[in-house]
Amino acid sequence: MTDDSLRGLALSRAFYDEAVRPVIDSRFPDLQYAAALLGPGSEVLGFDDAMSTDHHWGPRLHLFLSADDHAQSAELLHTTLAEALPHTFRGYSTHWTPPDPEDSGTQHPVFIEGGPVNHRVEIDTWRSFVRNYLGFDVAHALAAADWLTFPEQRLRTLTGGAVYRDDIGLQTLRDRFSYYPHDVWLYQMASVWARIGQEEHLMGRAGLVGDEIGSALLGARLVRDVMRLCFLMEKTYAPYPKWFGTAFRLLTCAAALVEPLQEALAARTWQERESHLVVAWEVIGRKHNALTITDALPTTPTLFHGRPFRVIAQHGYAEAIAQQIDDPEVRCIADRMVIGGIDVFSDNTDLLENMAIRPKLRTIFT
Repeated sequence: MTDDSLRGLALSRAFYDEAVRPVIDSRFPDLQYAAALLGPGSEVLGFDDAMSTDHHWGPRLHLFLSADDHAQSAELLHTTLAEALPHTFRGYSTHWTPPDPEDSGTQHPVFIEGGPVNHRVEIDTWRSFVRNYLGFDVAHALAAADWLTFPEQRLRTLTGGAVYRDDIGLQTLRDRFSYYPHDVWLYQMASVWARIGQEEHLMGRAGLVGDEIGSALLGARLVRDVMRLCFLMEKTYAPYPKWFGTAFRLLTCAAALVEPLQEALAARTWQERESHLVVAWEVIGRKHNALTITDALPTTPTLFHGRPFRVIAQHGYAEAIAQQIDDPEVRCIADRMVIGGIDVFSDNTDLLENMAIRPKLRTIFT
């Protein structure tokens, strides 16, 4: 019988402690390694539920070895685990189907009664893992162009999850990606404020000519930008769209913003939509001032050049933040364009998930 109360991170820890670790201690007693669960998967974010268990969910974890130990021991360790691990753990199968090339490499747990298990104890080096997951070689220095082309959803799952054992300094290695450098952070915030400034007045303008569909669409885009700005202001990587709103509710500012943002999305007219967004404008204005990264700026919305549309970004938030950027590399990018990182200028899944094209994207910022 399965333990339906177990979340993925807890299942992974128990799987390591009770099934994987005893095998390693017995067969590879001198091996230095790190055991963790990170990378893709709702359970890495802590957001998994019953539906999450239908694929890629179950007893699994990562083992990270040094380059030398990986070369000498990885294959034997993998085979040993395949032969020694139980066929089930806590009622879940430890045997998985091969990755399905027709379904983005999806694997499903399958119960078997005998023979070695096709387990998901993934044995790797940190350098190889990051190269595959971020398209970046950790032997190199991190540049602004790298930070701006790393999808936030991958940074969140690289630095999230859980580490169960750490003989090799894995947490120190992960800390390198813990959050954006200060000036990259400023650039990202300036870019979102710039986006808000580009569209906040258009929502009312569309509604004024009777285009409430267009106005609602613009309103929804502004809601998303407010939410993205809040992730940045609280120095928290945003997850991929499925969990964007769930993660937003965990932010400190969510208590003041969830209701007006929901009401803005539900509004039927541009006037109603604007009235709720005005509340949000004031909240993010105050939150910006609390960061003390610029001189205090007005938090009361103003009319857009005399037109009857109330806006906040016109007070110059983007410009004020950009002026605080000192790093020459980031300053050069900001002087040419304030478009933000990859998550700000695109939400295309193929673009965000294909790390093979990241070197080409990187040239935008160099």
